[in-house]
Amino acid sequence: MSKKIPMRMCVGCGEMKPKREMMRVVRTPEDTFVLDVTGKKNGRGAYLCKNALCLEKAIRGKGLERSFQVRIPEEIMESLTKEFNHIETE
Repeated sequence: MSKKIPMRMCVGCGEMKPKREMMRVVRTPEDTFVLDVTGKKNGRGAYLCKNALCLEKAIRGKGLERSFQVRIPEEIMESLTKEFNHIETE
């Protein structure tokens, strides 16, 4: 019997993909937003495809704000974008 693969929806493009192929954005209990590469950090998570276009779509379409039910300041979005681009180039 094959193991069930957990699927998650990208808040940018809306595509369903295996959890391992996605990047997790976490809102920590201290109300900070970080990228979670391991997928194990505490806090509420939203998933993105591992490409910058989906992050752009999530920011423009307010997908991240909708999933966290809070307005995300511009400087946090910029730092997430920088961090995302840094991880994407590795």
